[in-house]
Amino acid sequence: QVQLVESGGGLVQAGGSLRLSCAASERTFSNYAMGWFRQAPGKERQFVATISRSGGATYYTDSVKGRFTISRDNAKNTVYLQMNSLKPEDTAVYYCAARPKITGRSEKEYDFWGQGTQVTVSS
Repeated sequence: QVQLVESGGGLVQAGGSLRLSCAASERTFSNYAMGWFRQAPGKERQFVATISRSGGATYYTDSVKGRFTISRDNAKNTVYLQMNSLKPEDTAVYYCAARPKITGRSEKEYDFWGQGTQVTVSS
């Protein structure tokens, strides 16, 4: 069982930056691909970014490409989401998730989830 705890959310003005962190309890963290998803009010949860076990491969949804960067530190059992040039439409609860082995873009592919952290971008 992998426990995930997100942090770093908050209120920021449009154009600002935030860095989300997700700490994992699992000592074999490097065995898991990690993903970030978000859910805005009244909308379904959507894929944001994913990173491979080694960190060598990353994928993003089109709306965040060039603004968000996913990274990981396997020594610290932590995955990050650096968010720059934030827009009001980025407002959502952000979740990190883990799945064994390979990356994925569907929430159905992920086995473990954090509780989420709120990101609010004001205009």
